[in-house]
Amino acid sequence: MSSLRTVVNDSVIIHPPGFYIVAFETFPFISVYIIFLAFVYVVTLVFNIVLISIIARDHCLHTPKFLAVVNLAVIDVTLNTCVIPSMIKIFLFKDNFVPFNLCLLHMYVYYAGVALESFALAILAYDRFIAICFPLRQNLFNTLPIMLCIVGATWVYMLSKVAYSTAIMTRLSFCNSVTVFSYFCDYAPVFRLACNDYTLQWSIASTDSMVNVMFPFTCVILSYLSILVTVFRMKSLSNRMKALATCIEHLVLVAVFYVPIFSIFLIGLYVRSIDPDQRVLSLSLATCIPPCINPIVYSLKTKEIRTRALALVHRIKISP
Repeated sequence: MSSLRTVVNDSVIIHPPGFYIVAFETFPFISVYIIFLAFVYVVTLVFNIVLISIIARDHCLHTPKFLAVVNLAVIDVTLNTCVIPSMIKIFLFKDNFVPFNLCLLHMYVYYAGVALESFALAILAYDRFIAICFPLRQNLFNTLPIMLCIVGATWVYMLSKVAYSTAIMTRLSFCNSVTVFSYFCDYAPVFRLACNDYTLQWSIASTDSMVNVMFPFTCVILSYLSILVTVFRMKSLSNRMKALATCIEHLVLVAVFYVPIFSIFLIGLYVRSIDPDQRVLSLSLATCIPPCINPIVYSLKTKEIRTRALALVHRIKISP
């Protein structure tokens, strides 16, 4: 296969036809893991589509909170659709070649999805913050148009930001290895294959990782610190418990998303000899499991969703 050569600023840029994705070489039962991920993908699709359908069909649920929930569900479906079918093709059907442009597309959708998921959790934290700390001003600070603007702004910002970081990958020249050691066309493993300077790509990757994860996480922490202060100022114990109970499902989602990410980061920071395949396994689980768990948590923990879901199941059972 021939490489594509372009000239940028008098320099020849070599783009290969594509990359070969390699991982899990030391795992004997990788097929079982991929089949498990296929099951995770089906659950992700079914539960998120049901959740979106319930909210879309019931006008009583057309509120800022459930708009934020739909936003998270759309991101979950997009993220797992980007990752799991590709992993099935690569590791189950042993077709590990990814064309260059498709590689960049996977990279773009994946990092946009992860960043949007992080911001979606921050948006849900904002909803809880306004509902508990400013209950009499919800119609001022947290209306449906305001939530639409917040969600829309995060999508425009993140899609534009990730588009730039993906576009600058085309400035790199790949004249040696085209083997990517990851479970998809990962940003850092790909730019490290370049035979020209990738300082810009490294800087963007480092900055984006901090901004896209730490900024939303900081917003979540500050929101819940404010919520705790407000709750402990309440005189009634029952009111305290009711206020905290409305936050349970969101706290579960935050833990499911952020705990694996920070755990992998800390292990990589302090345990230098971590096995590459174990790292890839942990990262793939950290990416694929939250989109599967999120709709289940909201279906079980949110009374409005649970009631309507049970009514829907009942209608299906009695229909001829």
